[in-house]
Amino acid sequence: MTAVERVRAAYAAIEAGQRPEVWIFLRPMAESLADAEAVDVLVAAGGELPLAGLVAAVKNNVDVAGLPTTAGCPTYSSTPATKDAAAVARLRAAGAVVIGATNLDQFATGLVGTRSPHGAVRDARRPDRISGGSSAGSAVAVALGLVDVAVGTDTAGSGRVPAALQGIVGIKPTYGVVPTDGVVPACRSYDCVTVFARDLDTASAAMGVMAGADETSGARPFPPDAPLAAPDAPVVAVPRELPALSAQWQAAFRAACERLVNHGVALKEIDLGPFLSAARLLYDGGLVAERHEAVGAFVDAHRDEVDTTVGAIVAAAGEVTASTLLADRARLATLTARAMAELEGCDALLVPTTTEHPTIAEVNAEPVTVNARLGTYTNFCNLMDLCAVAVPSGTAGEDQFGVSVIARPGADAVALDIARLVIERRESVAAPGTAAAPAAALAPAAAPPPWPTSAGLTAVKLLVVGAHLRGQPLAWQLTDRGARWIGPARTAPLYRLAALDTTPPKPGLARVGHEDGTAIGGELWLIGTAMLGDFLAALPAPMSLGAVTLADGTEVVGFGCALQAWREGEDITRHGDWPTYLGYVDAGSPSTSPSTSSTSDAARV
Repeated sequence: MTAVERVRAAYAAIEAGQRPEVWIFLRPMAESLADAEAVDVLVAAGGELPLAGLVAAVKNNVDVAGLPTTAGCPTYSSTPATKDAAAVARLRAAGAVVIGATNLDQFATGLVGTRSPHGAVRDARRPDRISGGSSAGSAVAVALGLVDVAVGTDTAGSGRVPAALQGIVGIKPTYGVVPTDGVVPACRSYDCVTVFARDLDTASAAMGVMAGADETSGARPFPPDAPLAAPDAPVVAVPRELPALSAQWQAAFRAACERLVNHGVALKEIDLGPFLSAARLLYDGGLVAERHEAVGAFVDAHRDEVDTTVGAIVAAAGEVTASTLLADRARLATLTARAMAELEGCDALLVPTTTEHPTIAEVNAEPVTVNARLGTYTNFCNLMDLCAVAVPSGTAGEDQFGVSVIARPGADAVALDIARLVIERRESVAAPGTAAAPAAALAPAAAPPPWPTSAGLTAVKLLVVGAHLRGQPLAWQLTDRGARWIGPARTAPLYRLAALDTTPPKPGLARVGHEDGTAIGGELWLIGTAMLGDFLAALPAPMSLGAVTLADGTEVVGFGCALQAWREGEDITRHGDWPTYLGYVDAGSPSTSPSTSSTSDAARV
């Protein structure tokens, strides 16, 4: 479908769906169509737009040029924003068409989606249930298939709780890697811009566009040693106890754990106590003071125009003393150290995203108590500077059930890979005529490069032909550096291979030219540039790294060896690759004769 066709389908689905509480502002269709036409023209001219034609919505605490940014309070702002927030501008530049601004818990204060003068945002499937918040409208717009992607924010779980309740994907990146320019703050030290989609690949593509540091934004650069993949056999921490979960929800969580085990993941039970204690600091301790710093002046002056529950929370935050705030920050540092000690030796943590799916009536009866329970497994994440991917994971009775894969800062690719293993494929609930594609989960080997590589984490392709192949004795030197296996590859017919006299055994690849060369099989890995430098520094003689030409004519970094070592090795070129040679030797066949081929170009690899 063209971008214009997708936009028309989106507006038709919105009109047919009759869910006005999802939106605070919907752009006139003529304006959105004009944007879509511009995208189609660029695509027709050969422009590369990674999100070409995707339809997007934006939570109304994030600036969209031409729309007031009200944060769910109409009197907070009536003047249209003059420019897009940085994250929104990046989505548009990548070809996404923003059609409107979505409803939210006022001032992003809540996990329920009911604290809004525009009405409670109802669940996509069961209208008597809450949507989850505070990014309520964004999540439901995606779940109903009204848009392909939606921008949310997350301080205490607002980009994850609604994802779980709506059966969609929510990515909460490492704090700061998506710029917050143009975002109304909730708690400035912990706010993250997030994204929702119905499948991991769409969410990852959008996050890769939104994230990244540049000269004009205050975004946090990715750490240069950030991993690009989870290990082949990851270790995932799981809570020893599951507070606040019903028996059905506990069973659903155990089913998610079993899926990971079936994929070769090792589970390690840990004490979640330090995490849960830290989570309570966000609202029951001094850290809530940041709520008042963000919007307290407005709330104090306009209490009659603010949601009662939101107003009470923000006003109480203004009573926190500086000594209480500082003491709780010190307490948080202590709890974080204890929590990270629990995660020692683990690649990620798996938790239920939330605890229950209450009705709107239940929330209205106990707005604070129910809201607090919903954040049991989310509140600690941003406080501890962790990243997370929330994915659907089956059902618990009639409720949709979701889990979150949480990882250390910068390990967003690890969380993404493990989330692929646990996600359970679900049918889309998209309305008839929607523009969006159905959800689909890919096996890790088929997955595209992780979004951090699109967000400033530089990486290079590395060709390996011997002891660093998967299953070979030195593959750990790549996986320990967070390298990502891409798949098999072959060189151009320019090379010869020799078995070297090394421990462990390794082959040497030599470029000899078209006359004497042939194609040699190997594997491609993606490795961070900084990690490649670290790897090269530890590379023993006679091995070296240099340019290797692949069968398709592209050049990548690959292994070579010193000319003298290659000459002293045994020519095994006729086997085509190292594993075939090893199988031949293991079968008891005689080794090949020493090379007599031309070596004039052997040292250039």
